[in-house]
Amino acid sequence: MPFERLHDPSVTSFASDNYAGVIPEVLEAMAVANGGHQPSYGGDAYTARLDALIKEQFGESAEAHVALNGTGANVLALQSITERWSGVICAESAHINTDENGAPERVGGLKLLPVPTPDGKLTPEFIDKQAWGWGDQHRAQPSVVSITQTTELGTVYTADEIAAITDHAHSRGMTVHLDGARLANAAAALELPLAEFTTDVGVDIVSFGASKNGGAFGEVVVIVDPETTLGIEYLRKADMQVPSKQRFISAQLVALLEDGLWLRAAQHANEMAALLREQLEEAVADASAPGLSFTQPTQSNAVFAALPKVAADIVRSRYAFYDWDSTRTDGFTEVRWMTAWDTTEEAVEAFADAVVEGLQAVA
Repeated sequence: MPFERLHDPSVTSFASDNYAGVIPEVLEAMAVANGGHQPSYGGDAYTARLDALIKEQFGESAEAHVALNGTGANVLALQSITERWSGVICAESAHINTDENGAPERVGGLKLLPVPTPDGKLTPEFIDKQAWGWGDQHRAQPSVVSITQTTELGTVYTADEIAAITDHAHSRGMTVHLDGARLANAAAALELPLAEFTTDVGVDIVSFGASKNGGAFGEVVVIVDPETTLGIEYLRKADMQVPSKQRFISAQLVALLEDGLWLRAAQHANEMAALLREQLEEAVADASAPGLSFTQPTQSNAVFAALPKVAADIVRSRYAFYDWDSTRTDGFTEVRWMTAWDTTEEAVEAFADAVVEGLQAVA
């Protein structure tokens, strides 16, 4: 009996790239990896190929450790470079601080030291707001700086900005973790190879995401500098992040990395966000989108905007998307509109029209 489809595949949303399905080539790779027997827990041929591809992207010293999900990858990465008394400096908006339900602290056994930033990006000056108290038994010891690329606000660190952060962190005895859930979108925006804004500028460990860029599930922790970590193979098991049938995660990542599929998918997602921003900016310019403004630059696959709450709700009756800041008291809400590898130009145009119509309905 054929498997019954329970959803309408024609429905498009602008809520999250996590809403998107799996790239067909990635699904095919999982099917090809199926059949017969392969060693479990990472001893398979696909994980071996992934190891080689990670070295090609991040350098010969890089090590790949597959994880089940992004939160697990971040917790595992941070655990491997911290002690029980360590503090991790991050942006206040960082995913590890806002969307992982305390997992870095409860499971990782560390203390987050968040810093407010206007655009989601840390700088040496922002880092120094929390980089103090070494030797004070009453304070978690700042040991790691964690940055997100792209940030939760859709902004992108340049290679020089990351180099400034790593130089500063290393000079103060701290290591640098990069949450790369959308690292592919950053590479597409920067038009740089992955190593040029990770390995080459001093990042120590990376959580490299696939789920938001056309994968089904699974991420990989990339140890850029093996000397900075300890016991990650044991921590991965203790954190319940060792897939028994790891070949099906590794096969996805191999399919993405093998011939540049990861980059093409991210480029398309970025282009669709730029198109959405362009169409809405034109509507603002010709006064057909009253009350709409933009709150962050559109540098990757996210558009951040502010509009009347009533208008947002009208649009939301047709398309799913998230409020980013609904606490404003002026009748407006800040929203996040995201595009994905499978977002079409037609979908963008229809959504832009819906936003304009919603704004005009309450003007």
